[in-house]
Amino acid sequence: MTKRSRHVSIAIVGATAFTLAGCKEEKVDAAAFPDLQSCLAETSENSIFSKDDCETAFAEAQTLHVEAAPRYDSLEVCEEQHGPDACSTEEAATQGGSSRIFMPLLAGYLIGNMMGGRSGMSAAQPLYKTADGRFTNAARSSSFSTNRGAAKLSTSQFTRPASTVGKTPMTRATAASRGGFGRTGGSRGFGG
Repeated sequence: MTKRSRHVSIAIVGATAFTLAGCKEEKVDAAAFPDLQSCLAETSENSIFSKDDCETAFAEAQTLHVEAAPRYDSLEVCEEQHGPDACSTEEAATQGGSSRIFMPLLAGYLIGNMMGGRSGMSAAQPLYKTADGRFTNAARSSSFSTNRGAAKLSTSQFTRPASTVGKTPMTRATAASRGGFGRTGGSRGFGG
């Protein structure tokens, strides 16, 4: 092997190692709250989230809820996925008039500090109860044991979910073919 070949090989190996190191997903400080008041009650001088962060993230979670909540064609299917009394209705305009679509209730929200500092940018996700008593985000990328607590989460937990507005609501068959709502990601818990 010539000197030039060795240098090229070393450069390729070095570039590959650097690329692989760059693929490791960033973790951010995150917290889950069942409602806005719970978040506001936990803000203080030493908190990673301010009152403004709580309010902004809650508003973002509410907006995402309206845009991306799972939608079902019947109350029964919604309650099979989210539990009894965990669903509400939405009127949807159709070509022949209107129909009722069923959505899970907002059961809390995730807030993440995306810049890693106290004055960093926050991101949010709505949380929904699942039939087994756990919680999941709108992107269905994770299942959480509770809707309260703090943990380090990957930034992918805050990926904007696809809109479900105007899409055909899930039937029992489509929900079953997906393995149910909230069963696609890994399970996580929150610490105190």
